[in-house]
Amino acid sequence: MKVLLVNGSSNRNGCTHVALSEVARILNQEGVETEMFFIGNKPLSDCTDCGLCEKLGHCSIDDGVVNVLVEKAKSCDGFVFGSPVYYAHPTARLLAVLDRAFYSGGEHFAFKPAAAVLSARRNGQVASMDVINKYFTINSMPVVSSTYWNHVFGAEAREVQTDVEGVNTMTNIGKNMAWLLKCIALGKANGIPLPTNEKVYTNFVR
Repeated sequence: MKVLLVNGSSNRNGCTHVALSEVARILNQEGVETEMFFIGNKPLSDCTDCGLCEKLGHCSIDDGVVNVLVEKAKSCDGFVFGSPVYYAHPTARLLAVLDRAFYSGGEHFAFKPAAAVLSARRNGQVASMDVINKYFTINSMPVVSSTYWNHVFGAEAREVQTDVEGVNTMTNIGKNMAWLLKCIALGKANGIPLPTNEKVYTNFVR
């Protein structure tokens, strides 16, 4: 079993990294392999070629991030997406990556557990968590919860490390993620198949 932890911050080793690292530490203790994926701090494009990814089989924008992420997703069993809070919202760069990754390779994320992790100086983390969770709920992904909202507080990495309740929340995300992955693996081993979902599209036109 393997979980990919995606750091959506522009700061590789900042507050978000501290939160993700605690989740990874617990997953490793539970026998789950982890990989940290930093989306970088170079400019990232939003979707620009509507629907072209369906024809190509991959994102048409080759920036070395989205297609790499989707390729990694193929061999992963779960995900944790982390972001700092900007204006009560996740980073625009993470949302651009998620938009493009889920459009071009959503089938490689479907039915795999995922958690959203936010770091904030003071506020906006709950609204931000809701934004990221919507990617999971539209793609048949079990949402991994904890014992409080999935966030940590701190203006810099060393402050996050002193947020005892926040770090404990990350610890419990790791435990819950590992438990759910093991339950899914046990189900597969006992012949329980994934659901076969149909998706109907309708447009509202006046």
